Amino acid sequence: MNSVAIIGGGITGLTAAFKLKQRGIPVTLYEAGDRVGGVIQTVKRDGFLAECGPNSLLETSPLIKDLVRDLNLESKRLYSDPRAEKRFLVRGGKPVEMPGSPGQFFGSKLFSASAKARLFAEPFIRRSPADVEESLAQFVLRRLGQEFLDYAINPFVAGVYAGDPAKLSVKQAFPKLLAIEQRYGSLILGQFLGARERKRSKEVSKQSAPKMSFIDGLQQLTDTLHKELNDSVRLGSPVQSIKQTADGWTVTTCGASTCDHEHSAVLLASPSHRLAEIKLQTDSGHSLAKLGEIEYAPVASLVFGFRREDVAHPLDGFGVLIPEVERFSILGALFSSSLFPGRAPEGHVTITTYIGGTRAPDLATTSFERQMELALADLKRLLGVNGKPVFTHHFAFRKAIPQYNVGFGKYREFMTELEEASSGLFLGGHFRDGISLGDSIVAGHKSAERLAAFVAARALNSKLRHHGSDEAVVAK
Repeated sequence: MNSVAIIGGGITGLTAAFKLKQRGIPVTLYEAGDRVGGVIQTVKRDGFLAECGPNSLLETSPLIKDLVRDLNLESKRLYSDPRAEKRFLVRGGKPVEMPGSPGQFFGSKLFSASAKARLFAEPFIRRSPADVEESLAQFVLRRLGQEFLDYAINPFVAGVYAGDPAKLSVKQAFPKLLAIEQRYGSLILGQFLGARERKRSKEVSKQSAPKMSFIDGLQQLTDTLHKELNDSVRLGSPVQSIKQTADGWTVTTCGASTCDHEHSAVLLASPSHRLAEIKLQTDSGHSLAKLGEIEYAPVASLVFGFRREDVAHPLDGFGVLIPEVERFSILGALFSSSLFPGRAPEGHVTITTYIGGTRAPDLATTSFERQMELALADLKRLLGVNGKPVFTHHFAFRKAIPQYNVGFGKYREFMTELEEASSGLFLGGHFRDGISLGDSIVAGHKSAERLAAFVAARALNSKLRHHGSDEAVVAK
């Protein structure tokens, strides 16, 4: 028995299952819901295309490009329009273009003269002690000052984590930023001196990575993975318990009827709050309940379609992020139809807004009517939107994005300890390996590699025992 169970049909679980199947390893993916993809969901209606969750995939790793190739999706792939690279931040109630070069930065109205002058001191500020865990806000205040925290970092964090820089850990949420400081003693010097290393690694920073999607939206990726896996996917199969046995693991599902399934290894790839509900029975006595402590930010997405003439702003960019000090209701807006073709019919535009997060969690769960009222009021102020939308789509996630807050390391340590104590049990996904869509795909690849190594070692051990050899291989 060398089959693998994967719990959770999000992008991490789907990627891991696909990579294992490529290696010829039997795999069963258990998904509690009636569809795969998790937060990735695309809606097409009346000529508009709306993404309920992520709007694009950053091609930060060669593994992402490999997955697209292996799924024969290269002809369906779309890269964002180069004309949509412009980004906006709100200052004084209006969108201001973010500078794209040092020259543009010093001429930009986004930051005051004193904030710009403050940058010249950054290379001379001491690095923090390696054993001190700072929040992102503490880190930025120390190195860059209050204005950069308010008008650069705060809106960026709202757009990525829907989180609070005063809570997020630099070490856990932005380890590369901390590594630059620790190695070079300066963020500015690190950008120049570390360029050669980044080029050698073939990894691309999220800031400069190509943005991509597919002709039919991001769900085309998860639908294709589902099609490739075929009947290896079991929908409507919530996992009730996982029990360690002498031969591997028993996975008990509780769908239409309670069933036991035997596997040699298990990958836990559901959101952590879902995993916390599963009863775990191991030789070590560990429980998954601790994973339920991980904080998630609630987020609602509202996608609007407007007639082009009803929006004054040219929408000539990626979108706009909003600092908390500017006191808007929405976290920001993406110019979806400027990014990719086919997101709106001729003569129309699509704008995706987000509301809630740790900044205003109650707004993420209030009524759609109230959210719509607030969002449209903000879009009128920001982008000169007049007239009613001709298309709307709303989706709310009560637990959207895990927060890698100060102290989050204890959860990563717990997961490592659990794996080490439970042979054949693995964990992977956005609750551990990074919150972006690209991070989750890479996590699926790496989880598949770990599972394949375990299965191979287990098979070798079985073979050696069969032949009476004492040279056993450690399978973990």
